[in-house]
Amino acid sequence: MNTSLSERYIAATINELPAQMHTDVRAELEASIADAISARMDHGEDRATAEHAVLTEMGDPAVLAAGYAERPLQLIGPRYYLTWWRLLRRLLFIVPPIVLGISALAQILAGGTIGEVIAEAIIATISTILHICFWVTLAFAVIERNGGDLGIRWTVKDLPEPQEHRRGKSDLIASLVFLAIMLAVLIWDQTRTFIRVGQDAISVLNSDLWPWAMAGLIALILLEAVFAIVLYARGGWSVSMAILNTVLNIAVFSWFVTLLVQGELFSPEFVNLAVLNGLNQEVRSILGIIFGFAVAAICLGDSIDGVVKTRKAQRVQVNKM
Repeated sequence: MNTSLSERYIAATINELPAQMHTDVRAELEASIADAISARMDHGEDRATAEHAVLTEMGDPAVLAAGYAERPLQLIGPRYYLTWWRLLRRLLFIVPPIVLGISALAQILAGGTIGEVIAEAIIATISTILHICFWVTLAFAVIERNGGDLGIRWTVKDLPEPQEHRRGKSDLIASLVFLAIMLAVLIWDQTRTFIRVGQDAISVLNSDLWPWAMAGLIALILLEAVFAIVLYARGGWSVSMAILNTVLNIAVFSWFVTLLVQGELFSPEFVNLAVLNGLNQEVRSILGIIFGFAVAAICLGDSIDGVVKTRKAQRVQVNKM
């Protein structure tokens, strides 16, 4: 059977389309290909040469079919690309360093050598990076292909000048995702645990903190989520929001440091793990101080960031007057 190039091209195109589109697309392609070939033949080309040139110009049938079906050929299209990139960048900036620190600390307390500490920390961090990239990208790809709508639309409010002091929706999403990860880590630590010694599962945080003390931390995390939502709804930073942000950070810092000083933050099994592997009281005290300073640095940095953004917002308001 001698099938023409045009017929083969049309068949290759419609085979990529839903059955209900075959008839209309076939008729359209037959007409457009025939017209293009005739136009070339009018300029002196023979039919075979003209047909070959026309089909070459039309390109890959699969690409043409994707255009008819309005099917994206990229993993994440321009509609959600910036939102995907901002969320991914924020998560990669926050989560891997935390995993690196937790993994290294766990290996130190488990008595690992320097090589083991470095190797395990790097492996855990790389694994975390890969998981973040994969799952965030997969989520956006699924939304893109299923016609999902995140409700993100550009408006004149997103122009550069007001954007200096207004948190975008991508910032809100990133904040909520990060807080959700914190809740997941708390639950995972108590149910599955991060450390296993033989058959024993050792939680990092003291299980005696449940339910009341841990309920307080969960309440603070939920208040942080409410704060992020209110901040977005208000359209940006203000003096009252900066003060509230500072109060929340002081509350989080107080929760961790109070329990740390009282020796109730970490589980006895976790502390004993350090003792059994030869870490003396002085070394454990140093680790506790480092942890306290890390919490203080995070809370202080977030408070300062809120103050700086508030001052920027005030300057923008003054310039508009």
